[in-house]
Amino acid sequence: MLYIKYMVSLRCKMMVKEELKKMGIWYVVVDLGAVEILRDITKKQHEELKINLMRSGLELLDDKRSILVESIKNVITEMIHETDKEPQVNYSDFISSKLGYDYTYLSNVFSEVNGITIQQFIIVNKIEKVKELLLYNELSLTEISYRLNYSSVAHLSNQFKKITGLTPTFYKGIAQKRRVNLENI
Repeated sequence: MLYIKYMVSLRCKMMVKEELKKMGIWYVVVDLGAVEILRDITKKQHEELKINLMRSGLELLDDKRSILVESIKNVITEMIHETDKEPQVNYSDFISSKLGYDYTYLSNVFSEVNGITIQQFIIVNKIEKVKELLLYNELSLTEISYRLNYSSVAHLSNQFKKITGLTPTFYKGIAQKRRVNLENI
């Protein structure tokens, strides 16, 4: 199994697949920063792949702790950005069961490697999702709060302001003005 650091997107997956195909490396699946390959690759292929991926802005991960941290980030990203429903269990249980490690261990490794806690990373990602949902203008703040498992709209608003420096309503107004200005160009 190879682990590649990249944002989860169809474009990145396609870039990785193309690079593997170019190099004649047969893979089973390319998913969420991990590539399952059919056979072990040589050191030369590994180095060449690493260099070629770097040219595309992607990174081949070698360090086991970095790989674990990327796995944690991918689970959180999938949990927040890729699904419409939040998990029915708390985040720590969800992450722990998904990765098969004790949450305390995952939390310690994440903090040591990243310099922030898993909880802080979750909050930042949830706020990014709130921004995205505000831009779509399809859901009310109450609906967004419920969808992202906030205890209240006030809690969401306080976290949003703490992270962005703006209230959700003010942010939404700015985003709408930008959209109107872009449409008038």
